[in-house]
This record gives sequence, C-alpha cells and structure tokens, in this order.
Amino acid sequence: MCSYHHGNLRPALVDAAVALAQSRGPEGVVLREVARQTGVSHNAAYRHFADRDELLSEVAHAAMLQLAGAMTAELATVHEEEPVARAVARLRATGRAYVHFALAEPGLFEVAFAADIGAPDGKEPPVVSDEATSEADPYALLGLVLDELVTAGGLSPERRQGAEALCWSAVHGFAVLHLQGPLREVPAREREASLEQLLDQIQRGLG
Repeated sequence: MCSYHHGNLRPALVDAAVALAQSRGPEGVVLREVARQTGVSHNAAYRHFADRDELLSEVAHAAMLQLAGAMTAELATVHEEEPVARAVARLRATGRAYVHFALAEPGLFEVAFAADIGAPDGKEPPVVSDEATSEADPYALLGLVLDELVTAGGLSPERRQGAEALCWSAVHGFAVLHLQGPLREVPAREREASLEQLLDQIQRGLG
C-alpha cells in the first residue's frame, strides 16, 4: 500500500496507478483500487480525478516519460565520434531502447497507447527545441536524432520528411509481434538478432 504526505495525494494516486498498470496493464487502472492501494476512500480519489479516463491519461503520460528515459539512457551509451557513425548509432539506440522498454514493461507499454495523453495537470506542454526539453516526449526525441543524422550528412533532407513515422511504426510493430503476436515465443537471442536486422533495414530504408 502506498503512503502519502498531506497535500500530496494526487501524486500518490498516480504512483499507485502506475504500479497497477505495470502488473495488470490498462485494465488494472481502476480508481477504487488505486484509492485502496493508497489508503484513502474512493471519494477522496474522485476529488483529484473526475473519472478513470483522466487517471489513465496521467498514467499514459508517466509511461511515456519512462519510455523517453529509457531512450535517453540508451543514447548515453553511444560513444562513436565520427559524425555520421555517431548519428546512425544514436538512431539505432532509440529503436533498440523502444523495443527493450516494451518487452521489460509490457503493462506500461500498453497503457502508453491506451489513452489520450495531455500535459499533466492541464498545463501546456513545453516547446521542444533540444534533447533536454524532449525528455518527456519519445517521438520528439526520435525527431531530434533524425535531425542529427541530417546535420551529419547521413540522411538527405528529402528523406527526412516523415521519417519519424517510418521508424516508430517499424519498432512498434516489432515490439507488438513479440509481446502479443505470433513471435511471442521466439527466444531472446533470436529476437535480438532479428531486432538488429530490423534496425539495418530502417537504416537502409532511410538511405
């Protein structure tokens, strides 16, 4: 059961909901259960969230934060110095991190796409201008990595247009096939080899 300090009930409710999402997926995010896990009445929970959809949106936002964090951590492992090689390695790192997050956190991964994601507490989202400000937005982070590839000379400006959708859909489909589809029984070593082949194909597709 989660505990909270007076005045910090909303974050505690979100933390409990995130934990439920991790273990049970979207269906586990129920206001009554979140309230019980936090040690408050369901009426107290409803004072912070109008309905389940609002809570689910907050959990989806938290899931995207974690996904962006996983991508950022993987980017930090890239040490190539030659500009094109570095940009290519960073693009591959984002895709690899995406799939690894989905496999490690299937509940959160499902929730991330199960609700509309607004800015937390109704605030306007920040304008994304660099990697620091894109840490909460995996899609924007992917865009910045693709921009780096253009700047380095590894991707033409013509092929840059719409490249986010190409890259994202490829790794997302790969993740879903291995989580819920016909490839879910594939051994980890074989899956990792297939992932590297997919990243090769994305790289060739971008030219």
